[in-house]
Amino acid sequence: MFTVFVSGALANRPHNGGGAWVRLNWLLGLKRLGCKVFFVEEIRKENCRAKTGGVTTFADSANVDFFHKVVNRFGLAEASALICEEGETEGRSFAEVIDLAASADLLINLGGHLTSPRLLARFRRKAYVDLDPGFTQIWHETGHLRVGGHDAYFTVGTNIGSAACTIPTGGTRWQPILPPIVLDEWPVCSLERRTAFTTIANWRGPFGPVQWNGKTLGLKVHEFRKFLDLPAKTGQQFELALNIHRAEEKDLQALDRHGWKIVNPSEVAGDPDSYRRYVQNSGAEFSAAQEIYVATQSGWFSDRTAAYLASGKPALVQDTGFSRMPPIGKGLVSFRTPEEASDGARIIRDDYPGHCRAARTIAEEFFDSRKVLGSFLTSVGIH
Repeated sequence: MFTVFVSGALANRPHNGGGAWVRLNWLLGLKRLGCKVFFVEEIRKENCRAKTGGVTTFADSANVDFFHKVVNRFGLAEASALICEEGETEGRSFAEVIDLAASADLLINLGGHLTSPRLLARFRRKAYVDLDPGFTQIWHETGHLRVGGHDAYFTVGTNIGSAACTIPTGGTRWQPILPPIVLDEWPVCSLERRTAFTTIANWRGPFGPVQWNGKTLGLKVHEFRKFLDLPAKTGQQFELALNIHRAEEKDLQALDRHGWKIVNPSEVAGDPDSYRRYVQNSGAEFSAAQEIYVATQSGWFSDRTAAYLASGKPALVQDTGFSRMPPIGKGLVSFRTPEEASDGARIIRDDYPGHCRAARTIAEEFFDSRKVLGSFLTSVGIH
C-alpha cells in the first residue's frame, strides 16, 4: 500500500463547495486505488476569517469550521491536518505530520499549496499539479512564483508545451492531466424535464489580469460579456451561481436585462453536498472560460464541467483548445463565438436525452478517477 499526501486549499476557501471537491476527488480517488491518503493544508494568520468576514484567530475562524465539516463528512478526520504557520494545528499535530511525511511515498502538491520548507524536505518524492494554467507559468517566468523543487509537473492546461499554446514552459516538462472525478460520488441524476443551463463561477476570480509578451490576459468577465444575449437568442433558461461583488452594478444590470438569473453560490453550493445537488439538479452547464485560458489556447478543462458530465448533464463550454481530448459534439459541446454558443444550446435541446447519455459516457472514458489517477501514479513511478 502506497502512502500519498495531498496538499491543497480547502480551509483557505471556506463556503466553496466546488473547491472542496477538487481536493476530495484526488483524496477519495486515491483511496479507491488502495492508497493510504493524508491531507495537509497550510493557512496564514491573515487568511483566518470570522463568519462575518473580518480577521479572527485561527481557532475561532470560519476556515477551521469548514475544514472540520468537510474532513469529517468524508471520513478523513484522522488523516488530515490544517497548519497555521507551522504553529497551531487542527487535526494531526505538526510533529506528527513531519514524522508521517518522512515515510510517505509521494506528495501531490495541488496548486503548489504546500510551501513549508521543513515539510517539503521530508518527502522523498513530490509532484506539482498546476490548477491555474497560464497564471502559474507566467508568474514563475516573471519571478512572482517558484515551482521548483518537485520531481514531476502536471497541469490541467493540456496544451502547455505544444505549438498550439503560447504559455511559456520555463524549461519545465508539464505533463497533461484531466481533472479526476470519483464516479460513484457523482452518479447520473436524471430529471423528468429539462431545467436551466447553469454554472458556478467567480465573475473576476481570485487573481487579477497578468501581463505577458505585451498583452494583458484577463479574467472570465472579459469573455462572459460576449455571450450576454444567449438567453434571448435561444429562448432557454440560464442561471448563474455567481460570486460577483455588489459594486459590479453595470454588469449585474446587464445580466438581469439580458435574462440571466443570478443566485448566491455560498447559499446554493457552499459545501460539497449542496454543490453536488446544484449540479445534479441542473439541466446542463453553460460556461465561459477565463480570458487567459482562451487567448493562450491552454487546453484548460474545468473540474466543474467534469462533474456535470459525470452527473449525466450535457456541457456547453467555451473552447480553450481542449477539443483534442475529450471528444466534442455530443454530451460536450464547445463554442468560440456567440453564434456557436446559440447553436450549441439548440443542439443540446433538440436531443437532450442523447446528450445526457453521451455526457456520462465521456466522464467514464476520460475523467474516471481510477483511470486518471492510476495513470498519474504510473507517471510518477510509484504504481
